[in-house]
Amino acid sequence: MSPGRARPGAGSRRPARAAALLLLLLLAVSTGGRGSTEAEETEEEPVDYGAALSKSLLYFEAQRSGRLPHNQRVPWRGHSGLTDGLQQGVDLVGGYYDAGDHVKFGLPMAFTVTMLSWGAIEFADDIAAGGEWGHALEAIKWGTDYFVKAHTEPFVYWAEVGDGDTDHYCWQRPEDMTTSRQAYRIDKDNPGSDLAGETAAALAAASIVFRRSNPHYSHLLLHHAQQLFEFGDRYRGTYDSSIAEVRSYYASVSGYRDELLWAALWLHRATGREEYLRYAVDKADCFGGVGWAMTEFSWDVKYAGVQVLATKLLLEGDPGAAEHRAVLEQYKAKAEHYLCACLGRNGNGSDVDRSPGGMLYVRQWNNLQYVSSAAFLLTAYSSYLSNSGAHLLRCPAGSVPPSELLSLARSQADYILGRNPLRLSYMVGYGRRFPVRVHHRGASIVAHKANSRFIGCMQGFDDWFGRGRANPNVLAGAIVGGPNCRDEFRDDRGNYMQTEACTYNTAPMVGVLARLHRLTGMAADGCRRGTTAECR
Repeated sequence: MSPGRARPGAGSRRPARAAALLLLLLLAVSTGGRGSTEAEETEEEPVDYGAALSKSLLYFEAQRSGRLPHNQRVPWRGHSGLTDGLQQGVDLVGGYYDAGDHVKFGLPMAFTVTMLSWGAIEFADDIAAGGEWGHALEAIKWGTDYFVKAHTEPFVYWAEVGDGDTDHYCWQRPEDMTTSRQAYRIDKDNPGSDLAGETAAALAAASIVFRRSNPHYSHLLLHHAQQLFEFGDRYRGTYDSSIAEVRSYYASVSGYRDELLWAALWLHRATGREEYLRYAVDKADCFGGVGWAMTEFSWDVKYAGVQVLATKLLLEGDPGAAEHRAVLEQYKAKAEHYLCACLGRNGNGSDVDRSPGGMLYVRQWNNLQYVSSAAFLLTAYSSYLSNSGAHLLRCPAGSVPPSELLSLARSQADYILGRNPLRLSYMVGYGRRFPVRVHHRGASIVAHKANSRFIGCMQGFDDWFGRGRANPNVLAGAIVGGPNCRDEFRDDRGNYMQTEACTYNTAPMVGVLARLHRLTGMAADGCRRGTTAECR
C-alpha cells in the first residue's frame, strides 16, 4: 500500500532525477562500498549479534536533536535545533531526525519508539543479557520525552518541526542548520488520527517498559497516551490532509484506521481495560483489521502488527479473549497470512518476493525497512507460539514450527549483517565491509567539534555531498535502504534510495538482535557443557 518513504533526497528533488537514478541502478551491477579494509573475504565471517545490538542502539544517539547529554557516545554530533518551537511559543527541543536530513517527522518517529518499546517488552531479558538495557531505555526516553512536550493540550499535538522542501535544498550539519524550523500541529480543526494514534501507541508501549524502573514516568506516558487516543478517535482525519507540507515525504497512504486499532490494542496491553479491547473488536471489520491481508508492516501500514498483537491475546489466553474469540480468530487468520507470506507458504501468489540471495523484497525504495519489521514480527510470533504451547503456524502450503519462523528472522538479520551475495554489511560500522558513503548530512561533513567553521547551505553540496570519498564520520548502527531485487547495491551518497538510513529500519532489529545474541550464547554454552544434542 505505502510507497515506503516516498520522498526525494537532498539534491534530487524532481521525479525525473529519481527516474534517471533508477535507470542507472537497473543498468549497472555494483559491488557496493568498502568498509575498514580493502581485503577480499575468503570465507564467511561469523555473525556477532551482540556487536550488532550495541551498534544498533548507538545509532539513535547520532540521530538525536536538541541539547545532547554529557554521556553522549557519538563524538561527532553536537547540540542542534535548540530554538525548535520558539516562534510558536512552545518547547519542541529534542526528539529524533528521521534519516539523513533534519526534519522531525512525527509519524515515523512515533513508530520508531513503538518498535523500540515492543522489543524492550518482549525481549527485555535478552537486551539485558546483551548489556544494553540502559541504552535501550535511553533510546526510548529520548523519544517519549519529546512526545510529552509536543502534546501541549489534550487536543493539540505538534506533528512536525522543519520543512522538507527547504531542508532538502541544503546540505549542512545539524549544528549549522539555517533552514526553516517552522512547526506544524494537529488539533480539533486540523485532525490527524493516524499521528495521534501512533503516538498513543508509542507512549502506551513505553509506559509498560518504564513501569518498574520509573512508575511516575510510566503513569505520565500512559496519561498522554489515553488523551491522544481520545483525540485521534474523536476528531478523525489523516494528518497529511491537515498538514500539506508532509505529503511529499510521509503521506499516510493507509489512512488512520490501522493506527487507531494499533493504539487501542497497546492501551489494552498497558492498562488491561476491557474498553480498549472492545474498541479493537467492534471496529475490526469496519476499520479493516480483519479485512486486510497484508504482506508488509511499516511506519505507514500497521495492520500486520495489529493482527499479531490481537493474536497474542488469543494464544496466551488473555482473560478478555474468550468473550471475543470469534473476532480474535479472524485477526489470527490475517496474522497467519502475513507470516506465511514471509515464509513463502501461502501458495496462492500472495507470498512476499525474495531476491536471489534470499532477502525478503517488498519494493525498491528502502526495502530493508520491510525486512527488519518482518524479522521482528517473525521473532515475536515465534516466541508467542512457543510460550503458548501452540506448536505450529498454520499455512496453506503446510504448517511450520516456531523454529522455522525464527530461522527466517535469523536469515534476514544475517543478510543485513553481511551474509549476502555482495558480502556487504548493510549495518554501517558492522563487519569488514559496509556502506561508507551513506546519504546523511552529519556523517558526510567533517565533525563540528573537529572544525567549527560554519558550513553554508550550498557549500555543503559543493565541498562534501559531491565528493567521492568515504564519509568522515561513521554512522554506526544505521541500517541503510539496502539492495534492489537482484541483490545489487551502489554505495553512492546520491543514491538515496539505497544509501539513506532511517530510524525505523534499525528500531525493529534491536529486539531481534538481542534475541539472536542470547540464543546463540545459550547454544554455545550448551555445546560447551555437552547438553545440546546437536553438538554431540
